[in-house]
Order: sequence, then structure tokens, then C-alpha cells
Amino acid sequence: MNAMPRDTVATTGPLWAKRSGLQRLEGRAVSIFLVICTLVTALTTLGIVIVLGTETVRFFQVSHVGIGEFLVGHEIEFPNRAGGGPIHFGILALVWGTFVIAAGACVIALPIGLLSAIYLSEYAPRRLRAVLKPALELLAGVPTIVYGYLALMMVTPALRALLTPLGVHVDTFNALSACIVVGVMIIPMVSSLSEDVLSAVPRGLREAAYGLGATKFEVSTKIVLPAGLSGVVASFILAISRAVGETMAVVLAAGRQPNLSLNPLKSVETMTAYIVAVIGGEAAPESPEALSLFAVGMVLFGFTLMLNIVSGLVLKRYREVY
Repeated sequence: MNAMPRDTVATTGPLWAKRSGLQRLEGRAVSIFLVICTLVTALTTLGIVIVLGTETVRFFQVSHVGIGEFLVGHEIEFPNRAGGGPIHFGILALVWGTFVIAAGACVIALPIGLLSAIYLSEYAPRRLRAVLKPALELLAGVPTIVYGYLALMMVTPALRALLTPLGVHVDTFNALSACIVVGVMIIPMVSSLSEDVLSAVPRGLREAAYGLGATKFEVSTKIVLPAGLSGVVASFILAISRAVGETMAVVLAAGRQPNLSLNPLKSVETMTAYIVAVIGGEAAPESPEALSLFAVGMVLFGFTLMLNIVSGLVLKRYREVY
């Protein structure tokens, strides 16, 4: 065997060492950059919690509203700043309005979105799927305020035309219109995410079921859907979070009348609508009314945090590894 020339060995050694050192430097730089990005995300969340928490404590100190009244009360009353009278602030009506809108929207969006995802994943031809999925995802790009105007100009008049001859009164701003438009708005989130999850199920599971004589419907509902259940449930929870936090469409469609009515044809007020109303009002920056925004925001943050925790538990419990 011929030995490598001495000049070649001398040249190769330092180049290899220099290249290896450069790679280590690049690896450290990438690691530092990723750590910085992670810290920015974590510190942002921590900053939000600190701001909401401190301002919420200030609200209770300034307004002298008890925790019990805040959680189970339904009156929102800030007396004249020059006059007297105790402050009454209960968030129950706002929570109820948020729950009604979110629940109604989910009743519309979750089944439609899931069935659309099953069709796109298992039934639709490739060419048709290439057209339908982008068209469905276009709904997610429509500004939310447009959905609010859609509720005022189309949904509510349609409800009145349908229900008024039956003797049923429909308010101009009502919860049902908000449920419909918010439900339509979150369909793309459910459909797109669920379709991606179902399409990622290994082809071998489908072929094995077909080999045993299963129909396409049985494969879709008993093989593919259970295999992608964790991702489907995660898409549901993300859609619910979106419905809970929706603002402009709800403000225009549902109005700003807090009440605990079970009638979906009456106006309700959600937590996000209350925040918009106070910001657009004349509340002084340090007044109890302005500080109440942080208390409402803290409750809203707590709801979304609980949904995220539930989503994580579901993913951990039902995640399938192939």
C-alpha cells in the first residue's frame, strides 16, 4: 500500500481541524439562538401573567369588590366618580355569554369540520382535494369584523324572516347569530388540522383493514379516526380557544347586553366584548372601571390556559406512535 505523501498529510490536518472548529462554533451559535428564542417566549408569557396578576390585585384593592361577588355576581355598576355608592362587579354574566357563544359555535363547527376532514382525507379525489382544501382555508383569512357584518346583514335578517312568522322575537343583536358566524369562522381550523392528522395515519393501517374486508366508512371511522384521535381533539380544543377569545365578530353580532338568559335570540355580552366596550369608553386610566379590564383578562387567560392544559393531557394520553 502506498503511503500518503507527507505534504498532503501536513495540509489535510490543519484544514480538518479548522473546519471542525468552525462547525463547533456554528453549533454553539445555533444553540444560543434557540435558547434566546425559547427565553423570549417564556418571558413573554411570564410578563403577561405578572401584569395581569398585579393589576387584578389593584382592582380588588381599589374597588373593594370581594372575590365571591366577582365570581358569582352578575351586576356591573360603577357609580359616578363624584358621587358615592359601592361598586358592584360580577363576572358571571360575562362568563355565561362567553360560554354560550363558544358552545354554540362548537356545536356548528366541530362536526362540520371533522366530517369535512374525513371527506378530504379518505373520500375526495386528489384533484378535488387540491381545490377544496385551499378554498376551505380561505375562510380563515377573512377578517373577523367581516363576519360580524355578515351576522348583522344576513344571518339576523334570515333568522327574523324564519322565526317572526312563528311569533318568535329576534333581537337585532343576539347570541344565535354570533354562534353561527363564529362557528363558520373556526371550521377551517378544525377541518385543516384534523385533515392533516388523518392524512398522517400510516397507509399500512388502511390496507390491513381493507384486506380484512372493511368498507371505506369502517376504515375511516374505526381505524383512521381513532389512530388520529389525539390530533383531532387538539384541533377541537384550539378551535374552542379561538371561539372563547373572539372579539369583533361577537361585538357586532351579539351586542353588549349582559344577561343570564337561556334564550339564544337575545343579546349577550362576552368578556372580550366587555373589554372592547371599556377601552372605547371614557374610563380614567387608574379608575376601578379601567382596572376591571385586567381582572376580566385574567379570567379569560385562565380559561385559555385550562384549555391548553387539557389539550396537553389529551395528547399525552391518546398519542399514537408509529
